[in-house]
Amino acid sequence: MRTTLKRGHGRTALDGNGSGRATLPPDALSPITLYEADGPPPKSLPRRAGRVLGWMLLALVVLAAGFGGGVYLWLHEAVGAIELTGKDAKRVDPQLAPTLPHHATIALVLGYDHRTGQGSAPSRSDTMMLLRADPQSQTISMLSLPRDLLVDIKCPGKGDLGVNKINAAYSFCGPAGSLATVKALTGIPINYLVTVDFRGFKKIVNILGGVWVDVDRRYFNNEGGSCYTCYSTINLQPGYQRLTGGAALSFVRFRHTDSDLYRVARQQLFVQAMKEQFASSFSVGDIPRLVGAVSDNVKIGLGGGQHLSLGLLAGYADFARNLPSGHFFQDKFDVTGGNTLNASPSDIAAAVRQFLTPNLIEQKDANTVALGGHVKQTVPKPSQTTIIVLNGNGVAGAAGDAKARLAQRGYRMLDNLAGQTGNAPTFDYFHTKVYYQSWMKVAKAAAGSLAAVMAPADTAPLPRALVPFCGGGTMLCIVVGKTYHNSITAPAPQPVIRHEAPNVVYDRSATEPLVLDAQRRVPFPLMVPTMVESSSAPDTGGVDVPIRVYDIYGRQKAVRLVFRRSGVNEYWGVEETGWQDAPVLAERSFHRFLGGRSYSLYYHGTHLHMVVLHVGNTNYWVMNTLVDSLSNETMLAIAKGLQPLHQVGSAKATAASGRR
Repeated sequence: MRTTLKRGHGRTALDGNGSGRATLPPDALSPITLYEADGPPPKSLPRRAGRVLGWMLLALVVLAAGFGGGVYLWLHEAVGAIELTGKDAKRVDPQLAPTLPHHATIALVLGYDHRTGQGSAPSRSDTMMLLRADPQSQTISMLSLPRDLLVDIKCPGKGDLGVNKINAAYSFCGPAGSLATVKALTGIPINYLVTVDFRGFKKIVNILGGVWVDVDRRYFNNEGGSCYTCYSTINLQPGYQRLTGGAALSFVRFRHTDSDLYRVARQQLFVQAMKEQFASSFSVGDIPRLVGAVSDNVKIGLGGGQHLSLGLLAGYADFARNLPSGHFFQDKFDVTGGNTLNASPSDIAAAVRQFLTPNLIEQKDANTVALGGHVKQTVPKPSQTTIIVLNGNGVAGAAGDAKARLAQRGYRMLDNLAGQTGNAPTFDYFHTKVYYQSWMKVAKAAAGSLAAVMAPADTAPLPRALVPFCGGGTMLCIVVGKTYHNSITAPAPQPVIRHEAPNVVYDRSATEPLVLDAQRRVPFPLMVPTMVESSSAPDTGGVDVPIRVYDIYGRQKAVRLVFRRSGVNEYWGVEETGWQDAPVLAERSFHRFLGGRSYSLYYHGTHLHMVVLHVGNTNYWVMNTLVDSLSNETMLAIAKGLQPLHQVGSAKATAASGRR
């Protein structure tokens, strides 16, 4: 039974519009009616099943949302644990520059360790490097600082602590001291500070499943220890291989038989290999374990009152994964010395300039010249470069000061357009911006040169919003940012890249017996290196033979030949394998057909680090030394001189044709 209010029901409805039906009782004038309604029809079996499944689906969605929310909260808390806090944060944060959207950012990475047996002795920063990520040029550049470099040590609150090795800054003053020292040395504003305990380093490498690295030679030391002067144990064979946490740490820290220069080179090689590994094998399922590992052993400091977030970390990870081939640059100081190293102010300035302005054009030019071509010098002279300067930092006189300094260097400085005050639309520019007219062929090259002069500065095409301020015909429009402090650097001379004759000799006899013996143990045809760098010979100085046959991946075989340069502790090699999917092969800089054969070329900046000859299903790699001491032309000559075992006597002609 259901009670309803019915208007106009029955013959005696008040409004005279009755339904014509009798009501019970018939004389009732109330609008309330009692009646019996029919029940709903019984539901069919499919409808009942659908309803049950719907509730089950809704329950699963609720459970999944709850689980996902729990995972997100856990990750959020883990990421929060990575952020630098406490007294270290109070000393570091004021030294860090805030980040700006779509601008390049720079991080100082410190790797440190405290060995057992050292008691309360302070930890040491064995690894120091600057990393710069630029979303506009889609580049990552790396500048390594040798730990034995002599510098002025800075310590916030304590001032100048005198000249010492740069790694002493961490021992004396912690991460804040390292940050202050590096800033004073380079003059670079730094956005992030990242400290990595070596235990965390090993965990990260293991979570990635190991890192594929080309080991240039035999590394062996079985007499380790925990004392300050002791070397860690290591036992690595030469060749391309996957290093797990402990072996990877031993490789990047090794300097038992060489110097800090080569340790820096190994660290740079490993960072690039780690980036390749991250891009090829890192998956979403690895995130919980990775975050859990680094939250205990990695700390990140941020400037400008910012806080670490999942979105920030994911953004940088995605940027590194999708970096175009050849857009990873490695820079280092030119230094002199042995146990202690020195770098002149001009050498430091040159390294900083290269770090801040990675140049993709120089890499292409270096490859063109190495192959016998010619390149035109594209950067216009200062007298051919027209510039308007705007104030983008709000400091009175900043634009006028920059204009005067550039005029003294010979640049053609133009007056502001009629009706314009010389100020940019806003004063929110942090880095100085060097805008160029995209329709001018030489304007982009000129902007890159000026960015080095105004460093730290970024380049970009002139936006429409600035055309009323800069006009449509001026080659460059410079907006002075907050990092400009009334000084500019000396203009970097445009590098003159010259072709060199390859430094090689024909010597098939030195390697043919080794290759012939190895051929019996591998299923693919081997090549004989017939052209050898003139100061090199197969490495017979150790207890191992200079050729190694080994399992590289699964059932895939590989052969590695090791050559040592006379008088220096430098090694280069030839790797031969049928494995087609090695991570190192994924990011080539160029591909060329030379003498009818297919070659892939891999550059570190303007230095040719690896040449890969492709024949059928086999790859034959020529690997440069750790410091890329073989010239580009020498590397190409060695690769062209690779001959099958059955082919004799044509390498001289092949190399000669390559020089023409």
